[in-house]
Amino acid sequence: MAKIKMKKKSTSTDMTAMCDVAFLLLTFFILTATSKLPEALPVDTPSSTEQTKLPDSDLVTLTVGDDKVFFDLKGKDVRVKTLELMAEKYGVEFSEKDKYDFSLMTDFGVPIGSLKQIIEMKSADRIKANQPGIPMDSLNNQLKDWVLNAREANVQINRQEPKVAIKGDSKEEYGVIKKILDLLQDQNINSFSLVTGLRGKDF
Repeated sequence: MAKIKMKKKSTSTDMTAMCDVAFLLLTFFILTATSKLPEALPVDTPSSTEQTKLPDSDLVTLTVGDDKVFFDLKGKDVRVKTLELMAEKYGVEFSEKDKYDFSLMTDFGVPIGSLKQIIEMKSADRIKANQPGIPMDSLNNQLKDWVLNAREANVQINRQEPKVAIKGDSKEEYGVIKKILDLLQDQNINSFSLVTGLRGKDF
């Protein structure tokens, strides 16, 4: 008895719904993603397998590289208050626009007297600017005052002490790091984080 051959029908899948979902997801991720601002002092951090994440607020970051120290602080209101305290101590005037622009900046590394010029720059020019680092010698230790006033501002606004993180270049000389550790110990800061780059575990 002869077999009946079934006619083969061509199958087609409507991809319209899949394209709609893909574009909706793409739009969602683009609109909700936050771009990382470029750093004024990029450093090559040492490798580590530790995966502890730094907090998004209440954080002071000291970036060390090329024998220079840069300062960064989380929180717009805390940054403005810290700038006001530094301006009062060193007799430097900043306008309300300067304070607002400073609250949006990332790390910086200039003496307080030159900070106004850095604030007034566009972000692209600010990254390219030659910043000599924040003074931290015995006669002019502005870094100590930045840390001290940042702690005071954070307590006033957020009612707690900020955490401190040191982000050092893997090739940085130990002398600069030691100065920072001595500065922190002088302010009774004995707990801090060391920022490292994540690497795979060795097996």
